[in-house]
Amino acid sequence: MAEAARVVDRIDAAPRFTADDVARLNARFAGVETVEMISAVLQAGLIGRVAAVSSFGAESAVLLHLLARVDPGVTVLFLETGKHFPETLGYRDMLVARLGLTDLRSLTPDAVAVAEQDQTGLRWSYDPDGCCEIRKVIPLDRAMAGFDASITGRKGFQSATRAGLQRFELDGTRIKFNPLADWDKSRIEAYMAEHALPPHPLVEAGYPSIGCAPCTSKVKAGEDPRAGRWRGWEKVECGIHSAVPVSDAGDEPVF
Repeated sequence: MAEAARVVDRIDAAPRFTADDVARLNARFAGVETVEMISAVLQAGLIGRVAAVSSFGAESAVLLHLLARVDPGVTVLFLETGKHFPETLGYRDMLVARLGLTDLRSLTPDAVAVAEQDQTGLRWSYDPDGCCEIRKVIPLDRAMAGFDASITGRKGFQSATRAGLQRFELDGTRIKFNPLADWDKSRIEAYMAEHALPPHPLVEAGYPSIGCAPCTSKVKAGEDPRAGRWRGWEKVECGIHSAVPVSDAGDEPVF
């Protein structure tokens, strides 16, 4: 009797997603309404295992509300840096309860790394990139190991570095899904009013973009919404999102 052919074990080393996948997704959903697009993407599993990344900042309620309408069980990752405004933490808890989100995961920095690299807790004051690396980039990179794609609330109008933002981007070998990429400020405000969504309590105080307390300042009239982030530094992103031009973003890993 002939021996059965031996099955050779192979490791699939192909990337999760490629630039072609991103191009197809952007073409497929061009002009499609946001809720319809989110429903199609999540319910059909078009981008695999997915997690939303939320700062619970100034406009976070809009994306979270849209996601909750489709799937309140979607995983939501929050970077608990230990440097947030108390108002942000209260806003997070209130939105989670109000929207019925059932899978919030707070990501904290490694205690040993903080002890070794930021003993005084003041690294933000002389090395904000290093502080973000410890408290945001590394914890998120670790958490994303179990996911194929992330969902963000980034919008093209927020700053010059986000202008022209696409709905889908290549993030290393993952997909980054930006459902609100083409929303403007008036549309955000109209959606919040229509659904009676509460704003972050610091917005009225002059903070249209809210991150960690030591690195967030008020924004003056005429400045872009993110001008108050890392004021005085040549820094516009914390590191979890690419700061390269959108046209080149597919060539650069984000983390």
